[in-house]
Amino acid sequence: MAVSGAIAAAGAGVGLGASLIIAIGAQNAFVLRHGIARDRVLAIVVTCVACDWALIALGAAGFGGLVKAFPAVTAIAAWGGVAFLAVYGARSFLAALHPEALAQGRAEGRERQPGIPAAIGATLAVSLLNPHVYLDTVVLLGGVAAQYPGAARWAFVTGAGFASLVWFVLLGFGARLLGPTFERPGTWRILDALIGVVMWGIAAQLAWGQLG
Repeated sequence: MAVSGAIAAAGAGVGLGASLIIAIGAQNAFVLRHGIARDRVLAIVVTCVACDWALIALGAAGFGGLVKAFPAVTAIAAWGGVAFLAVYGARSFLAALHPEALAQGRAEGRERQPGIPAAIGATLAVSLLNPHVYLDTVVLLGGVAAQYPGAARWAFVTGAGFASLVWFVLLGFGARLLGPTFERPGTWRILDALIGVVMWGIAAQLAWGQLG
């Protein structure tokens, strides 16, 4: 019974985790863009997965109550997210105005890829400067996990973490399959414009949530 309960909890973790992770958002757009460009993909994927695992585990350990008790924490993250997403969105729009073919950039060796620390820092910002991530992982996933007793709780956490791992690996490394499509500058123009819209849209949503 204990084994079947743990398996059921893990399955519930996979299902709920996937439903929250697989959605159009700033983090997924960021990973997709860098995955297509093959730009520090491993570092970015590992950072995204590590953030999810840590936040889900904190929620399962009971830290969701602290997030609810101290709304200033999410407010600070929200305004930090507004600033970061506004800047990143502006950069995406500028990139859309001056697209470069991915193949040409590789051939000439002039792709301006950030170093690993810079890539990790940007990933942490796009992952953590959004109060929704704390509501989804620490409060919601962690809160559901906390309802399971004993080993089943951590089976749920493992399932949710597995969903995160699979999604970001597929998104980051699978995006390179789109590479041939993005050999054309016009395709990059569309992608960067869409990413800019997503970034600014989420920034506006965060700001409205704090001002409303």
